[in-house]
Amino acid sequence: MANAHRPTSPHLGIYKPQITSVLSIMHRMTGLALYAGALALVGWLMLAAYYPSHYAKWHECATSWGGRLFLLGVLLAFYYHLANGIRHLFWDIGKGYELKNATLSGWLVLIFAGIATAASWGYVAGAWSGL
Repeated sequence: MANAHRPTSPHLGIYKPQITSVLSIMHRMTGLALYAGALALVGWLMLAAYYPSHYAKWHECATSWGGRLFLLGVLLAFYYHLANGIRHLFWDIGKGYELKNATLSGWLVLIFAGIATAASWGYVAGAWSGL
């Protein structure tokens, strides 16, 4: 029989979010976004290889504002997941566990992901403008 006077586990709402916990959750979410991007890539390759008559519709969808937003999100997820994965590799060898270093490396991951995404997207947008 359960004891009514036993303390319950604290709810997540009482904890102050820390950069390491937020980035850990984001790492999982970007992994899911990359999975969706991989499915889109496979769909694109299948259309190009087996259904070239439908490829124009795919291109129209990918270059619409919703398609471009999806592709931008996948690109951001890629760079974030890459940088955070490298950060975790350093943690796996025992480097960067100190609170100051963990916080700094977390901010560097976010900055890198933003700058790399902006640079890549600018290059891609420039290439697309000629299409």
